[in-house]
Amino acid sequence: MTQPDQTNPHLAVAGPPGPGGPGPGLPVPGGPGLPGPGLTNPRLTNPTLLHPRPTPARPADSAPAIPGAPIPGLAVPGLPSPGAAGPAKKDPAKADPAKADPTKAAGSAKSAPAQPFQLPEFYLPHPARLNPHLEHARTHTKAWARSMGMVEGSGIWDEHDLDSHDYALLCAYTHPDASAEELALVTDWYVWVFFFDDHFLEIFKRSQDREGGKAYLDRLPAFMPLDLGAEVPAPTNPVEAGLADLWTRTVPSMSADWRARFAESTEHLLNESLWELSNINAGRTPNPVEYIEMRRKVGGAPWSAGLIEHAVGAEVPAVIAASRPMRVLKDTFSDGVHLRNDLFSYQRETEEEGERSNGVLVLETFLGCTTQEAADAVNELLTSRLHQFENTCVTELAPLFAEHGLDPLACARVLAYVKGLQDWQSGGHEWHMRSSRYMNGGGSGTAPTSWSPYGAGSLGTSALDLTRLGASVGPGRARSFTHVPHRPVGPSRLPDFRMPFELRLSPHLDASRRNTVDWCRRMGLLQPQPGIPASHVWDEKRAADIDLPLCSAGIHPDATLAELDLTSAWLAWGTYGDDYYPVVYGRPRDLIGAKACNARLSLFMPLDGAVAPAPANALERGLADLWTRTAGPMAPDARAKFRTAVEDMIESWLWELANQAQNRVPDPVDYLEMRRKTFGSDLTMSLCRLAHGRQVPPEIYRSGPLRSLENSAADYACLINDVFSYQKEIEYEGEVHNGVLVVQNFFDCDYPTALAIVDDLMNSRMRQFQHVVEHELPVLYDDFKLTREARAVLDGYVRELEDWMAGILNWHFGCFRYQEAALSHSRLPELSAVSFTGPTGPGTAAARIAALVGQLG
Repeated sequence: MTQPDQTNPHLAVAGPPGPGGPGPGLPVPGGPGLPGPGLTNPRLTNPTLLHPRPTPARPADSAPAIPGAPIPGLAVPGLPSPGAAGPAKKDPAKADPAKADPTKAAGSAKSAPAQPFQLPEFYLPHPARLNPHLEHARTHTKAWARSMGMVEGSGIWDEHDLDSHDYALLCAYTHPDASAEELALVTDWYVWVFFFDDHFLEIFKRSQDREGGKAYLDRLPAFMPLDLGAEVPAPTNPVEAGLADLWTRTVPSMSADWRARFAESTEHLLNESLWELSNINAGRTPNPVEYIEMRRKVGGAPWSAGLIEHAVGAEVPAVIAASRPMRVLKDTFSDGVHLRNDLFSYQRETEEEGERSNGVLVLETFLGCTTQEAADAVNELLTSRLHQFENTCVTELAPLFAEHGLDPLACARVLAYVKGLQDWQSGGHEWHMRSSRYMNGGGSGTAPTSWSPYGAGSLGTSALDLTRLGASVGPGRARSFTHVPHRPVGPSRLPDFRMPFELRLSPHLDASRRNTVDWCRRMGLLQPQPGIPASHVWDEKRAADIDLPLCSAGIHPDATLAELDLTSAWLAWGTYGDDYYPVVYGRPRDLIGAKACNARLSLFMPLDGAVAPAPANALERGLADLWTRTAGPMAPDARAKFRTAVEDMIESWLWELANQAQNRVPDPVDYLEMRRKTFGSDLTMSLCRLAHGRQVPPEIYRSGPLRSLENSAADYACLINDVFSYQKEIEYEGEVHNGVLVVQNFFDCDYPTALAIVDDLMNSRMRQFQHVVEHELPVLYDDFKLTREARAVLDGYVRELEDWMAGILNWHFGCFRYQEAALSHSRLPELSAVSFTGPTGPGTAAARIAALVGQLG
C-alpha cells in the first residue's frame, strides 16, 4: 500500500502561531483568521485529514434519610449543588466589624474604589443557614489565636484585624449544623490557614524570598505526624504552634486513611504557595488549564472538604475515597469555591497584591477580552462546574454504592458529607457577600430593592430568588444535553500547528508496519468476535490505513525493531478498543456489559505472577500477550503503575459511554482531565521510557513541575487529535467527546471560533511545557539536590516527551484515518447490516436475537 509523505516538512520549524493571531477574544461568529468553509491546511498533501484518538486511547433507594441530604435518583434541582466561594484565596482587607448585627462580618469599606466589573448573576440553588453557636466560636477563637501568638506581636494581625475578618462567621455559615465545640475547632483551623496565608505573603511573597519560603514550608509536615506517638519539633513561630495544637485536637477521632488524605491536602495547600510566588517572580499569568489544576492545590478547598468530613462526623469510606465520583465531587466543589472567590477578590489581588493567579485575570489574558467579559466567562465556568457536581450526584453515586456493597449507614455518611459540601458552598457565598474582605458591591446576593413574591431579603435567603435562579441556570445546561449527532460539518479545518521540536523517525518503520498488521491478525483483531454483534470493527485494510507504527516510529525513534513492534502493538490494541467500545457497548447502551469487559481485562494484568484465565476475545488475547511481553521485565512498583495506566484508560471509556447514553457534552474541565485518560496519555508516555528502562525517582515523578510537564504535553497531543478528528467524530460517529465541540457548547459559538480558542489553548500548553523545562525543572533539581545522574535521567525524559508530541502530530498528518475519503468508506459490512433500531439500554442485549442467531448459525 502506498503511504503518504511520512514527514511533515514544517514539523521542526519553530514559528509563530497560525493565522488566528494571539487570541480569539470572546466568541464572535466567524472566528479570526482560520480557513473558511471547505478550506484546509495548505501544508497537507491530502487536504482532508481528521482524527479519532491516535494512540491507544479513549479509550440507593434504601439509604437512611438525612434532613436535607440529596438522594440519588431525584431530579437535579433538589440535589446538592455548590454555590459559593471560600477561603481558598485569601486577601487581607481590613474594615471595622459591625457586631450589632452578628451576620455583618465587617461593615462596609469607606471610600471604596470603583469596582472593575459588575458581579454576575450567580447560580445559587440552596439557601445559606447560620450556626447558632456563632458567638461562642468568636469568643473561643480570639482567645486561641492570642494564645498561639497570632495577634499582639505577630507583626501580621492585631485584634482589630482578627475581629474584622470574622472567620467565625465564615465557619458558622459553612458548617451550620456543627456543635459548639466542633465549630470552635473548625474556626481555629480557618484562622490558622488565613494567618498562614497572610504570614507567608508578608514575609516571603512581598520580598520574593523563594529560598526562605521553601525552608519555612519544609518544616511544617513535621507537625502533622500520622503516628500520634511521634515526636514533633518545638514550634518557632505562630504557624507551627497553631498547626501542632490543631493536629493533636483533630486527628485522634479519625482513621489512618483520613489522616493521610488530610495531611496531603494540607501540604499541598502550603507547598503550592511556592508556585504562586514563582509566578509573581516571573510576572507570569498561568493558562486556564494550568490555573485550574494548581488552584485546587493552593486554593484550599480540597483541604476544606477534608475538614467537612470531621465537622459532620461522616468520614468517606476508604474503599471509595479515591473513586472517580468522589474525586469529581471534591474537584467540582473546589473549583466552585475557587472561581467564586476569584470573582470577589479580583480587585484586591490585582490592584494591591500584584497577584497573577486569579481566574478572572487568567481568562482576561487568555481570551484577550475585557474584565467584565472575563468575569462573566468565569461565572459560566463556575456554573458549569456546579452542574457537573449535580450530575455526578444524580448519575454516579448510587451505582458507586452498589458496586462496592456499601451498607445503609456508609451510604448515609457519604450523603451527609455531600450535604456538607453543599452547605459550605451556600454559606461561603453568603459570607463573601457580607465580608469587607471582598468586592461585593453588586451582583446577585444583594438585598432586593423592593419586595417581590419571587425574592427574599432576610438572613440566608439570597439563594431563594427564583427569578435569578432560573436565569443563572441559563441555556448552558440545556445545551449540554441537546447536541444533535451526525451533523454535517465538512472536512476538519486545521490551524497552523506550532511544533518547535524536531521529528525523528525509527529506521525500522517499514518492518514494523508488516509486523503490526500480522500481530493484529494473530490476535483476532481483524475479524468478528464470536457471539458479539457488530464486533467486526477492523479489517486488514483499516489496520494498515491507521498506520500506528508511524506513530510509534516518531514517539520512540531510538527503539530496536522488537521495541518498536511492542509499542506499535500497544497502540493498535488501545486504538482497537477505542473503536470497539462505542460500537459494541455504546450503541446498545450496554454499560453493564462494558463494565464486565473491563473487570475481565484486569485479570490479564496480574501483578504477582498469577495465571490469567483463557482469553475469550481479541481484546483479552491481545492484552494477555502484551502484558507478558511488557510487564515481565519490570520492577514490581513499575508494573503496578503501568497496570494503573491501562486501567485508567479502559475505565475512561466507561465515562465516555455514560455521557453518550445521556447525550451529554461534557463540562470543559472534566473533559480535559478525562481526555488525558481516554487518549491513553499515561500509557503512551510510559512506552516512551520502556526502551532505556529509565525510572524517574518517585518523589520527583509526583512533583508539581513533572505533573505540569506531562499534563501540558498530554493536552497538546489530545487537542491535536480533537482538531483532526472533528469531522470523523461529529459527522460520522455522532460523538460528544471532542474538544472543539466542548468549546462550541460551552461558549455557544460556531466551529471557526471554537477552533481558534482550541488552537490558542494548544499553543498555551506548548508554551507551558517549555516554561516548565526552562524555569521550573532547574528549581526542582536544586530543591531536591539531585545528582548529575538523576538530572540526566530527567533531561532524557524531557527529550522523550518532545519526541512524543512531534511523533503524534506527524502521525495525524501521515495516516489515512481522518481523511474524508476514508471516512466515507469506513463502515465494515457487518456494521451496515446490523440494525440498531430495536430496544437499547441495560438489560436489552438479549433482544438482539436475530443478529445473534445469524452470527451463530
